[in-house]
Formats: sequence, structure tokens, C-alpha cells
Amino acid sequence: MSEMTTEILEQNLSKIVLVRLKGGKSLRGRLKGFDQHLNLVLEETEDTTNIENQKKLGLIIVRGDNVVLISPSPR
Repeated sequence: MSEMTTEILEQNLSKIVLVRLKGGKSLRGRLKGFDQHLNLVLEETEDTTNIENQKKLGLIIVRGDNVVLISPSPR
């Protein structure tokens, strides 16, 4: 992982981020931590894949191999 990536993730610690995973699943949660493999710890997480049927997941760990995109949340 590049220094720039690490910097951006550090700036977004404790903030809400959107995460897109392989297979099309989308998550929104508060970034609590990460490591050099892009494994993520998210709290207050929601599965936002289906806008009409969002599921609360709470505290989760996302394996970095499955992450396609991480973005700051607009809200």
C-alpha cells in the first residue's frame, strides 16, 4: 500500500466511508482501523447494496482482498 493511500485512510479514521466489495456488495460504516493489506475494521456498518432493504451489521472486519473501492461518504 502506498504512503498516499495510508495518509488518506488515516485522515478518514473515525469518519464514515463507503466500501465497494468484489461481487457488487456495498457497505457504509465508520472506519475504525486498517492495516497494510487493506483489511478494514468498520463500526456502525450497514449493507447498502439494496437501498430499499439496508441491513445493519454493526462492527465488522473486511478482508482487504475483497475491497474494490473506498470512498469518503458524502453524508
